[in-house]
Amino acid sequence: MEEGTSQSLGSSADTALTTDRHTDYDVWQWDAREDCEVRQILDRIADKWSLLAIALLDRRSLRFTELKREIDGISQRMLTRTLRHLERDGLVERTVHPVVPPRVDYALTPLGRTLHATIKSLVVWTEAHQEEIARARADYDQREADLRETSAVGAGS
Repeated sequence: MEEGTSQSLGSSADTALTTDRHTDYDVWQWDAREDCEVRQILDRIADKWSLLAIALLDRRSLRFTELKREIDGISQRMLTRTLRHLERDGLVERTVHPVVPPRVDYALTPLGRTLHATIKSLVVWTEAHQEEIARARADYDQREADLRETSAVGAGS
């Protein structure tokens, strides 16, 4: 067993799971319990609608209708919920202009801009590895199809 790895899978008391000997990174900070604050934040910011809204708002502030038009497939209800959650988390600010009809703009807060840098890194990684992932998916699908075929032939004997 590697140095720094606990023999007990259920205990995180003195365990720091590391990628190398010099990293002090505790995977248990992402507690699996539903009421864990880190998990709740990750669930919120890592969903596809939040990622798209944050990416679009990095360029400039946008009105609700502009966001809806730019995010293909999102419903009005889902966009409303997403923006409200992002606003509650301090990532997006909502500005209501006192005009008729009312105009509402959404923009990233300074905190939201720091998150965008991380999201951009994730997108760059995905773009760099999309062909490898596509090959891995095709290989996996072929292995599964071969396994199903073998199981069907074996069951028919």
